[in-house]
Amino acid sequence: QVRLVESGGGLVQPGGSLRLSCVASTDIFSITNMGWYRRAPGSTSEMVAAIIGDSDTRYSAFAKGRFTISRNTAENTLNLEMNNLIPDDTAAYYCHAAGYYSAGPREGRPDDFWGQGTQVTVSS
Repeated sequence: QVRLVESGGGLVQPGGSLRLSCVASTDIFSITNMGWYRRAPGSTSEMVAAIIGDSDTRYSAFAKGRFTISRNTAENTLNLEMNNLIPDDTAAYYCHAAGYYSAGPREGRPDDFWGQGTQVTVSS
């Protein structure tokens, strides 16, 4: 199993910055990909940014140039640096991890997990 705990959300003025962090606690699970998703009120969930493997980064169009995703594999942490925030960035942000079981009865099977979310509000 994997437990993901996000932190770093809050209220920020337009043009401001926030840094989101996600700490993954794993047991018999090997994480391969991690990412950030968000869901605004009344909207569906959308990908913000992801890291495939150790270093292959992907960004949604709205995140390019403003957000930076980084991962520390040794410490099982995932960060999202968000700059020049705008009101449309207001949403609950969720950490996601995908991989496979490295031992036990489900060894080799893929699975994915979500954190509980952290709220980001951009408002003056």
